[in-house]
Amino acid sequence: MVENVKALIVYGTRYGASAGTAEEIASVLRGEGFDVKVVNAKEEKIKDLNPYELIVVGSGLQIGKWTSEAEDFLKRFQNDFANKKLALFASTMKTVSERQGKTQDVEVTRKFALTDKVTKYSLQPISLGFFGGVIDYNKMNFLFRKTLGSIRQQLEKDGFKETSPGVYDLRDMEEIRSWAKDLAQKASQT
Repeated sequence: MVENVKALIVYGTRYGASAGTAEEIASVLRGEGFDVKVVNAKEEKIKDLNPYELIVVGSGLQIGKWTSEAEDFLKRFQNDFANKKLALFASTMKTVSERQGKTQDVEVTRKFALTDKVTKYSLQPISLGFFGGVIDYNKMNFLFRKTLGSIRQQLEKDGFKETSPGVYDLRDMEEIRSWAKDLAQKASQT
């Protein structure tokens, strides 16, 4: 267990999946002795990375895009990450494709959600997390709700149940915890 290693988790979210994922990662890191600050990139602007040794940046995906706030954070600090331990995560609909056996779709999504970000910003992350997200029909605009309305039956067919009316949580919390524990070990190494 490490002590007093400062970690910053910055996330962008649309429907709450990345917020919950960030908090779950923070909980695991705290359990491993890290001093963690969690920030919603839309609500708080980080000005300085100097106090932190580990930076975790994540976002939900919508139509293949990170939230603009999380993307802006990567762009703004891309040069500063070279002196930090960095990890990225994305909250996606990958669990739907996994249950349908569409492994190629999963890999394509992983590439544009994470690998392309690494290349675009010349990053050297110690870990990449690729998780399920949340589909919340209540928070979607009309057009997006109409577009995704047809997959509701497919979600039920694939074994996903509403966690509350109009909300489907596609995350595997054990997968997130396992990744965070592995991240803690990697970040503890010099």
